[in-house]
Amino acid sequence: MSAAQEAVALLSADSLGVSLGSTRALDNVSADFEPGWTAIVGPNGAGKSTLLRALAGLQALQSGNVRLHGKALREWPDRERATRIAWLGQQAETTGELTVREVVQLGRLPHHGLFGAPTARDEAVVDAAMRDAECLPWQTRRLHELSGGERQRVLIARALAVDAAILLLDEPTTHLDPPHQIALVHLLRRQAAAGVTVVSVLHDLGLALLADRLIVLDGGRVCAVGRSDEPPLHSRLIEVFGGAIRIERVGARWVPVANLER
Repeated sequence: MSAAQEAVALLSADSLGVSLGSTRALDNVSADFEPGWTAIVGPNGAGKSTLLRALAGLQALQSGNVRLHGKALREWPDRERATRIAWLGQQAETTGELTVREVVQLGRLPHHGLFGAPTARDEAVVDAAMRDAECLPWQTRRLHELSGGERQRVLIARALAVDAAILLLDEPTTHLDPPHQIALVHLLRRQAAAGVTVVSVLHDLGLALLADRLIVLDGGRVCAVGRSDEPPLHSRLIEVFGGAIRIERVGARWVPVANLER
């Protein structure tokens, strides 16, 4: 990566290497992330979640660096980093005794601290996050009273409440029904249009192909990067999934179709 590229990239992975036991989960992975929506895809065990954890500073690296505004992520103070990068993991947990609003308010902790009093702006950001994630009407319910899909929408709202420039989401559609999956797609597009750098890991290729850009991982390596409408990217996707899919145009969209004739 050149010095000029590094200065421009909001978030970048530079030659990342991660080993999990005897498995090389990430092998010399480099990528730049700019405002817009990037979907990370690939077969099981490709290293998708490991890469996202590394970008969030939650994964120890054997080699390489993650950089935020050109500065190594590990050099940022924890609280300042937490205001710039919002994270939603696959196994996000919080106590079921908290109300929906209390959970979403946790997203504001990096801004006012554990013992700081929430400001009027904090509460306005929380309200907006709950509206965007469609959980505002039941903000007084407790987390243990919610369905899996409802809980997921609350956790998405908590990530939005950080109001960060970078939004990292690992399988954000977990437990969501089709209408709320589509609502999430619209939400991520709005975030991207507003200048947020959205990076999501998605198993659903149909949803991933709605992103601005895809990064395809296989065996811990980046094997393709491109816009969601680029034929070379489609060819690489078909290859890494062993020919189990075709990618066809339906109206203005590209969609994966099961290849039952292989």
